[in-house]
Amino acid sequence: MKGDDVIEGSNEGIHLIIANLVRDMHDSLRNSDLDAILASITAGAVDYVDGAQYAGIILVDKRKMTTESVAVTDPIVELLDAIQTRVGEGPCLEAAWEHQTVRLNDFAEEPRWPAFVAETLARTSVLSSLSFELHSNDNTLGALNLFSEHANAFSAEAEEVGRVYATHAALVMQRAREKEHFNSALASRDVIGQAKGIIMERFDIDSIAAFELMRRLSQDTNTPVVELSRQLVRREDQPDKK
Repeated sequence: MKGDDVIEGSNEGIHLIIANLVRDMHDSLRNSDLDAILASITAGAVDYVDGAQYAGIILVDKRKMTTESVAVTDPIVELLDAIQTRVGEGPCLEAAWEHQTVRLNDFAEEPRWPAFVAETLARTSVLSSLSFELHSNDNTLGALNLFSEHANAFSAEAEEVGRVYATHAALVMQRAREKEHFNSALASRDVIGQAKGIIMERFDIDSIAAFELMRRLSQDTNTPVVELSRQLVRREDQPDKK
């Protein structure tokens, strides 16, 4: 087991550490962005899931059918994700798409995902992996993926610990995304308010008429209201070039 406060073989000890780690991640939501939260998730997975040498998160956009490798602790994880994306198979994609935990004990003896396994053995020293579903939202699937250069690196106990960790990590991710979207919505509302104020002052009209003018211009130019607002505010902030 990893961690100075964990008694070897003690599930209670590791679960307590994970609970404290997740609490710290929730606390960090006040001042951290999503990238920092994801990085703390993968770093914690390497620290507290026995057998893990490398970790990363793969996100799958169901609408665009694209993948993104984020918060990797080593470039080898990006390579593994790229191989899976290109060949269209692998344990990380399986965990994300099928909503399950996938443990691969020994790549050299693994019959599943032959294209991925063959290229991984040829290009990397990774021999085992452990992947957990990280459900994000209706349009995005995800998986937390752990890798080792040793065969049979992940025990049943490590899988149990990882599953608990991944469950909490998914909740932290969701909260971070909600915060990010909320802050974005606030920023959009503010810039629209600034643009309305500029139009009201310039044309001596009330807020309802100003917004109606913005809405009609948005339709005529096929430009979102918030983007029109940003353009107007930027132009207003520029010094007079006449």
